[in-house]
Amino acid sequence: MSTGNPEHPFLSIVIPAHNEEHRLPISLKKIDAFLADQPYQAEVIVVENGSADKTVEVVQTFAETHPYIRLYEETARGKGLAVRRGMLEARGDYRFICDADLSMPIEEVNKFLPPQLNDFDVAIGSREAPGSQRYNEPYHRHLMGRVLNWVVKLTAVRGFEDTQCGFKMFSRQAAEDLFSVQRMGGIGFDVETLFIAKKRGYRVWEVPINWYFDADSRMKLVQDTLHILREIVDIRRNWRQGRYARLDHDATR
Repeated sequence: MSTGNPEHPFLSIVIPAHNEEHRLPISLKKIDAFLADQPYQAEVIVVENGSADKTVEVVQTFAETHPYIRLYEETARGKGLAVRRGMLEARGDYRFICDADLSMPIEEVNKFLPPQLNDFDVAIGSREAPGSQRYNEPYHRHLMGRVLNWVVKLTAVRGFEDTQCGFKMFSRQAAEDLFSVQRMGGIGFDVETLFIAKKRGYRVWEVPINWYFDADSRMKLVQDTLHILREIVDIRRNWRQGRYARLDHDATR
């Protein structure tokens, strides 16, 4: 890793973490090994999210010898809450949402960064874009994901094949703008941020990735799908009511 200015890193990796005491130590070691070979400065932000296990302790222990890791705690549970906190605490020029299970190998993060990817504001990992590859995913989970994506395209965000992938990159400006107004506390935040990004005219690209199914996935197919659908209704209502106005506009209202 570069010895550049740690207060202004090139990359921030934001990891929302709920009950991740077993997976996080493995993932943090993989991220550390990857970053050690990169020419840029980076930080890792873990946002603990209402855990009942030793997530906080394992992150604190790892951070003692890895000062580029910062830990924040959100007592209320909700992935959207955790991601929002991490994105707004981040200091990087580019800010990457990263699931704690590393179902996308961390080595692929450079696909989302210059010089491999340029002229973008938001880049979303896609398990459906040409060149992507899924490994070991049960058919029923894939089918449910495709149905959900069809509903998302029909009701909220068109043009993308995989809005729910847990790996997304934002430029500094896009992150600070979008997450300053993002409201969904649950998993509907993915759709919400893309919805606002499209309305704002941001350049959004899908990046094909290699993705490995984790049997310990926290995604609950039916329950989470219904939750996203409810949040899509809220997203559309929020937009109509002007609740996603930029903060500089809000100050004059």
